[in-house]
Amino acid sequence: MEAIIFCGIQASGKTTFYQEKFFRTHIRISLDLLRTRNKEWKFMETCFSTQQRFVVDNTNPTREDRFRYISAAKQHNFKVIGYFFQSKIDDAIERNAQREEKESIPAIAIKGTYHKMEIPNFDEGFDELYYVMIENEKFVINTWEDEI
Repeated sequence: MEAIIFCGIQASGKTTFYQEKFFRTHIRISLDLLRTRNKEWKFMETCFSTQQRFVVDNTNPTREDRFRYISAAKQHNFKVIGYFFQSKIDDAIERNAQREEKESIPAIAIKGTYHKMEIPNFDEGFDELYYVMIENEKFVINTWEDEI
């Protein structure tokens, strides 16, 4: 089974990417949807106990943020795959401005996440890592290299 961990600032395309690539195969675990860590953990526990593939669709900007998911997935013998969403801050703010008001995020929050973003690395426990970029309104997936 596999656990997929998304990493990227708000409005970098994570949820749209999930809908395009994983909607039919993986449960989506997201604080935007579930609202509390307790509910998030209950969903993850259910995925572990039923061997259900899942995607963690949060910003996960720091190693510490990602550690909780990676360590739990490894304890349950899940393969851990990371997707890092590259996005220029101005592009993310522009995409955010196109969202409906209730889904819009203050630009200051996007900038804050951007400034604390730590680039993921294999030494965190990922089995696979990928870069995701948006080019001409399409997702481009590249295999991980240790530089951006």
